[in-house]
Amino acid sequence: MPHPNLTTDRPTFVTHLECSMTGERYDADRLHGLSRVGRPLLVRYDLDAVRANLPRPMLDGRPTDLWRWRELLPVRHTASIVSLGEIETPLVPIPASGGANVLVKDEGRLPTGSFKARGLVMAVAMARELGVTRIAMPTNGNAGAALAAYASRCGIETIILAPAETPEVNIREIAAQGARVYRVNGQIDECGAIVGRGAAEGRWFDFSTLKEPYRIEGKKTMGLELAAQLGWRLPAAIFYPTGGGTGLIGMWKAFDELERLGWIGPERPRMYAVQASGCAPIVRAFEEGTEHAERWEDAHTVAAGIRVPKAVGDFLILRAVRESGGKALAVGDPAILAATDECARRDGLLMCPEGGATLAAYKAALRTGEVDEDEQVVLFNCATGLKYPLPPAGEPLDKDGPIDLATL
Repeated sequence: MPHPNLTTDRPTFVTHLECSMTGERYDADRLHGLSRVGRPLLVRYDLDAVRANLPRPMLDGRPTDLWRWRELLPVRHTASIVSLGEIETPLVPIPASGGANVLVKDEGRLPTGSFKARGLVMAVAMARELGVTRIAMPTNGNAGAALAAYASRCGIETIILAPAETPEVNIREIAAQGARVYRVNGQIDECGAIVGRGAAEGRWFDFSTLKEPYRIEGKKTMGLELAAQLGWRLPAAIFYPTGGGTGLIGMWKAFDELERLGWIGPERPRMYAVQASGCAPIVRAFEEGTEHAERWEDAHTVAAGIRVPKAVGDFLILRAVRESGGKALAVGDPAILAATDECARRDGLLMCPEGGATLAAYKAALRTGEVDEDEQVVLFNCATGLKYPLPPAGEPLDKDGPIDLATL
């Protein structure tokens, strides 16, 4: 039976788009990339009208998927929605590996197995609404898989460029879901430069992180969901794996919108942007006190999703981290792998390396007194661990020979 959140026409409240750096206004309902000064555009809403039209009990009565939040999303027309079943993801306690007050928001339960589904479902729905027929995008893996799935579902042609070291499973799932995928001998920003050249020649629309306004609106639903799941009170701290940083920026935007709706107060979580020590441009910029991050050379980490040498939204990530009283933290690959292993063995939750990085960063922050074990903390696991190479396992057992059951 069709889902009411997907089939019911609902009022929309987008007023305009706004340059994240200058505040310059842009018309809604038209196709835009970056602003005139080359910075991300943010979607703005008439929040007074949202408050008048959407009392919280009405929201509470809806099924709890991503499309529950229609009045706070940019899609105007119900027919533009494209969906593969974007559920509200659970908050999973990890008492053995994390502690009594640690929850993992497990984004691996979403379509295509990662939180990239949130941003790409919204961006593709808006591309469909605004008449886009051909899209190109760089990816470290999971975003490309999500774009391929949603674009194929609504008939949009897709070209995806991935660094040659992208996990093999990601390359294959992108191809399996209908996109043309190319392995590039470079990093994700270098893939993005090729996509940008094609967009400048009019060959396709550029779907790079934050180079269109709508992925951030899908990602902000993480913050909306979190507030609802915790009874409209936010945790003391959020640890978020940060490459392009769209989700961190989006959650910060969501909290502001929820406060203006009167649904939460002014309290905010400390936002911790977690990077790998082999690719930590945001950490370096945070520690140096700068507003923008220089490109990280020779980027390398097992956590492919956060291997982003330069982020177009760097100043927005840093702004949210600083305004919240949080920090940008780097953890090494050995700590990432150890945390991932411990969470799986002791709590039964198979996190991706990027999710493992948040647990490793939390443990490091506990040791330095940055967080207290009595504080409620949410870690983001951004994808299912099943997408990543697992160590060899399984000893042979001969059914026809003698078996010493005591040794099994």
